[in-house]
Amino acid sequence: MTELLEHAIARLQTLPESEQDAVASMILEEIEDEQLWDEAFSRSPDILAKLAASAMSEHHACKTQELDPETL
Repeated sequence: MTELLEHAIARLQTLPESEQDAVASMILEEIEDEQLWDEAFSRSPDILAKLAASAMSEHHACKTQELDPETL
């Protein structure tokens, strides 16, 4: 376990039980979400590569435009 994680857990132990459970739920959900993304990406490397190649092709053909965060 890293020092940072040990420090976080020590701080969590000072919280009320309901808050500890809430944080624990968030951590577990995040870990599960990461695993699902990893599995999805590992099953589709060819699709992702094709999408990336297509995007780069469009960019090189000047068929793309810069993203303006102000217009989102």
